[in-house]
Amino acid sequence: MRITEFSVKNYQFTIVIFLMVLALGLTSLLNMPRGEDPPFKVARFTIIAVYPGTSPNDMEKLVAKPIEDKLHELSDIKRIRSDINDGLSVTDLEFDYKTNADDKYNEVVRELNSIRSALPEALLSLDVKKSASSNVNTYQLALTSESATYKQLWDVADALKTQLEKVEDLKKVEIHGYPQQQIRVSIDLEKMAQQRIPLNRIIAAVQAGALNIPGGNIDAGGKRFNIKTNGDYASLAEISNTVITAAGDKMVFLHDLADVRMDDEEPSYITRYNGKRGVFISANEKERTNILQINKAVEPIIADFKKNLPGSMQLEEGFVQARDVEKRLSHFGRDFLIAILLVAITLIPLGWRASSVVMISIPLSIAIGLFLLQMLGFTINQLSIVGMVVALGLLVDDSIVVIENIERYLRQGATPIRAAIDATKQISVAVLGCTAILIVSFLPILFLPEGAGDFIRSLPMAVVTTVLASLFVSLTIVPFLSRLILRSHAHADGNIVLRKLQKAINGSYRPLLHLALGKPYWTLAFAAALFMVSCLLFKVVGFGLFPRSEKPMFLINIETPLGTSLDKTDSVSRFVERELLLHQDIQTVFSNTGKGNPAVYYNQAQHNEAANFAQFFIRLHPIEVPEMERLVDTLRLRFDHYPDAKIEVKQFEQGPAQEAPIAIRLFGDNLDTLRNLSARVEELMHRTPGTIYVNNPLQTYKTDIHLLINKDKAALLGIATSDIDRMVRMGIAGLNVAQYKDEKGDNYFINLSLPRDQHQTLEAFNKIYIPTPGGAMVPLQQLASLEFETSVPQIKHYNKNRYALVTSFVKNGYNTAVTTQQIEAGLQQLQFPSGYNYMMAGEVESSQESFGNLGTIIVITVFAFLGILLLEFKTFKSTLIVLSVIPLGIVGTVAILLITGNTLSFISVIGIIALAGIEVKNSILLVDYTNQLRAGGMDLEAAIQEAGETRFLPIILTTLTAIGGLIPLVMERSPLYSPLAWVLIGGLISSTILTRLVTPVMYKILKPTVQHD
Repeated sequence: MRITEFSVKNYQFTIVIFLMVLALGLTSLLNMPRGEDPPFKVARFTIIAVYPGTSPNDMEKLVAKPIEDKLHELSDIKRIRSDINDGLSVTDLEFDYKTNADDKYNEVVRELNSIRSALPEALLSLDVKKSASSNVNTYQLALTSESATYKQLWDVADALKTQLEKVEDLKKVEIHGYPQQQIRVSIDLEKMAQQRIPLNRIIAAVQAGALNIPGGNIDAGGKRFNIKTNGDYASLAEISNTVITAAGDKMVFLHDLADVRMDDEEPSYITRYNGKRGVFISANEKERTNILQINKAVEPIIADFKKNLPGSMQLEEGFVQARDVEKRLSHFGRDFLIAILLVAITLIPLGWRASSVVMISIPLSIAIGLFLLQMLGFTINQLSIVGMVVALGLLVDDSIVVIENIERYLRQGATPIRAAIDATKQISVAVLGCTAILIVSFLPILFLPEGAGDFIRSLPMAVVTTVLASLFVSLTIVPFLSRLILRSHAHADGNIVLRKLQKAINGSYRPLLHLALGKPYWTLAFAAALFMVSCLLFKVVGFGLFPRSEKPMFLINIETPLGTSLDKTDSVSRFVERELLLHQDIQTVFSNTGKGNPAVYYNQAQHNEAANFAQFFIRLHPIEVPEMERLVDTLRLRFDHYPDAKIEVKQFEQGPAQEAPIAIRLFGDNLDTLRNLSARVEELMHRTPGTIYVNNPLQTYKTDIHLLINKDKAALLGIATSDIDRMVRMGIAGLNVAQYKDEKGDNYFINLSLPRDQHQTLEAFNKIYIPTPGGAMVPLQQLASLEFETSVPQIKHYNKNRYALVTSFVKNGYNTAVTTQQIEAGLQQLQFPSGYNYMMAGEVESSQESFGNLGTIIVITVFAFLGILLLEFKTFKSTLIVLSVIPLGIVGTVAILLITGNTLSFISVIGIIALAGIEVKNSILLVDYTNQLRAGGMDLEAAIQEAGETRFLPIILTTLTAIGGLIPLVMERSPLYSPLAWVLIGGLISSTILTRLVTPVMYKILKPTVQHD
């Protein structure tokens, strides 16, 4: 090729390119964003509506349905899901994956603003949250103290928050577990009755005092002046001195009717760290930033802050993701060095000079690959590094093939410069074809749809960019270096290692090849039988979409019966806490009662507030995955039968967010019928071996207290129903009527209530009096009665249809796909009423979305394979011979999965797809050289024999280098990428062994046409 001749003859220019490539790679390495996981954008939004004291049925009718109807008008919607609970509606809106998230966010906000006036006026809040990978917290600190008040903890935590917010690349810093403060106005109903002041007058006076209306500006004396009005409340005393009524010289102030003070809201979220009372401070980072550089800015802030803490407080760094990333990167650095060492060992047969040239090509190819990755907008993360490690064994293939051919020319007596040019020219078309085939084989992985594809994309892209770089290096810099470094061999057959290896090949491979060529159809039948047996064994291997995370951390969820108080749930939390702290492997325990832990994993969101819910985030000392699973199983056994509480120990899962590995949606309109169906499905799941933590939210209805108002009696007294509702609300929960902003700019609700204890009981109804228009006070008991009633705990919508959800997790040692198939078989036996049906969710749905739209790209890939091979060989027969190797890799893949105990997972399928390109790459070299020998006049049988023996060495070396590069990934024992390495290793071994016999046999049978020189 001209580029080869140019690079060899113009060595000064080649040296400049050589140095430039190194400089670009080093710059990219230093400047590329770093993170644990790749960033990804998804057009997904959560709309949270809070309307306290409203039943699920009313929330559905008044809030959820109007929101769904309006949002459904938007285009590109993939699904709308709503969870409707007491006083809370959470709508999850997901658009088609490739839509612009920012544009859709603006559309969602616009549509919600357009219906805000149609929603209940008393709706407390309506928020839209945008999903983003940068929402995951990379820091979770704990400020603990057994003696400080929550206000003192808040002040110190807020000071730290202010310091951390000055770090430019931190996105958001939040404080968790602190009961918000409010201005509590406790009204004395007796005094209110004596003054004959209605509640509406008090509310209006407080609201008027809290208003801040700018006065505008005026021009005077050629200058413009802003007019400052009295504005809103400036202090607590000012609120207390609010004038309620004034008649003549008599004024009634708020403090005459009520006790006004700063007070904590009723606790709804309790946090502890390793059993110590405290608050949490979490922080996340902006997209495409360097997590290690951010930590260098954050660590000094935390260290200085600790020095100035009050003596009763401790600041604990329970979760700092940067340290995990640094440790993981150091592991990958070690793996990279091991891989390079193993590659170097496999190159010994080439001699130290040839090996040196190949080893020099490694950093050059990686440098170019890194630069291309940066230009394409990718980051350095665990998957891009795995891609680099996988590519390490492949990128030297081109260089090995070129250098081995140059060495062969030198052994035949050519000068270094002619050997470098002519040998590279002879092999260049095959090298180009091999690289093109390898890149095309990664197209299905590069274009995987949905979130799973976006998550994994940096891995194949790292392979593609690095392999492309290796092609450039092998055709330019390798020939140039070969001219400078390589010398003619003293021995015509190379060094002693090469001679011994060649002798071994001739002694073992030659007789086998003779035998196979002598009985070609028996050879093909044997290979076909192996392939068919392997395909049958896939059922034994089993399928699991995504593995569990290998990170040494997990969650424990606690759910007590509906209606359980926060204190009762917290007592269960304390029991779990004590048990956890007994285990030496456990490093930190973040306890959250009343709400979920802040999000610390890319597919995990924080659970909304619920008094009957608690969650633990547990981090372990560094241990292997099997040890962690044993600990999880031990804890599951310990907490399995706790009375009146479900305690679930859950490992983090890889892949897109889902309800559970096994999830079934049951559709229908009637909630009682849905409850009956869900109970039958729940029973089916319990009976199925391998299921754990079967969950059916409709299993238990909750009990509410219904206030029955005697409307006739109220009307006779001139009392409106809304006035009764307002007084009940004030007596039970309090009414937020206005806001007060202190000198620091913090906002506090002004809450009107009756004198109360921390937690209200049924006795509260006896203290509620309803004012009449004349100022008299009527006991609530005379106007209403209380009655207990059961109600649905939760209503769910999927694309505006009501449904029930039954979910299950899978025990360690059981296959999710097999367990799901057993449950689905049972479902088909159930009789569903007319208008009711079911839909499989969980891993089934994720699998369909991850692989469902691959048809088009698979077709393109297949025809691209054919096109490249036809361009190279010009005949269909040669193309068919090359492609015949693909099934043979399956044999080793299935065998290695069975031996190692891995299932056919998402990442394993990626390995099988990539394996096709690697196998074909080796076969191209053999067929291309056979064609060249025949074109030179050699007869068919001799050409096949010669090509098989001559190309055996480079094929063996490239296979060994690929395996050497993959071994460190196997040693990591990662559930995510170790199966990928195993699949490639197994496939390479079987295809290398079998294709050395099958490809020559196929060539003999088909006899492709060649043009003779």
